[in-house]
Amino acid sequence: MKYGILGDIHSNLSALQSVLECFDREGVERVVSVGDVVGYGAAPSECIAILRDREARVVKGNHDAACAGGLDVLRFNPFARAAVAWTRSAIGDEEVAWLGALPLVAELEHCCVGHGTFHRPELFDYVLSSTDGDPSLDAMEKAVCFVGHTHVPLALLRLHEDPLRTWTCFDPEDLEEIDVAQARRSLINVGSVGQPRDDDSRAAYALFDSDLERVWIRRVAYDIDREAARIRAAGLPEVLADRLSLGV
Repeated sequence: MKYGILGDIHSNLSALQSVLECFDREGVERVVSVGDVVGYGAAPSECIAILRDREARVVKGNHDAACAGGLDVLRFNPFARAAVAWTRSAIGDEEVAWLGALPLVAELEHCCVGHGTFHRPELFDYVLSSTDGDPSLDAMEKAVCFVGHTHVPLALLRLHEDPLRTWTCFDPEDLEEIDVAQARRSLINVGSVGQPRDDDSRAAYALFDSDLERVWIRRVAYDIDREAARIRAAGLPEVLADRLSLGV
């Protein structure tokens, strides 16, 4: 099975469309989202509609929960709070219900999916190191798990030859192709489609071939100017448009 994994779309329609074009060229059979479909960007309804049309398997991110009224935004920064308020006013009741009904984690045939962590998904914690990721690796029943939330690609592997150590990979070159066959457990952050924060403005996504036991983290350029203009036209905070071209 060939999976296409979407991370943190954040209502960025142009980025989502560019990634899905890559999925189509790659022959992706199953589309999966690690959550945060909405928030920050100005095309929430369009992004929701595309995922539903593709019959994507989607888990709930913290912005999805907040926009559905299931999470207090007290800990959000002012720009994120403004985007949540705008999104709530821009989407319909049926879309709110869809976001609210998303599960926090999902078990697929060949992998599992969460947003921040797999072991305590309701807390929306960040995985930034092996210390953060080890509890999720302990809790996983599948050998491969995909997460997002940080907007920065990362791989944590427990190798067959050294199962007591968690190998950590941030290097973009090492993440271009990950041999998950060499690992007993693999926790992979796929980065962000709609708002990368690793100084690379291109949309990030992952491909997972369960037969080959390989994961690839890929990047694709999209029309940033178009999406920034959409954000400004919606009256959202200017910084949400500006940061797209910076990859921060």
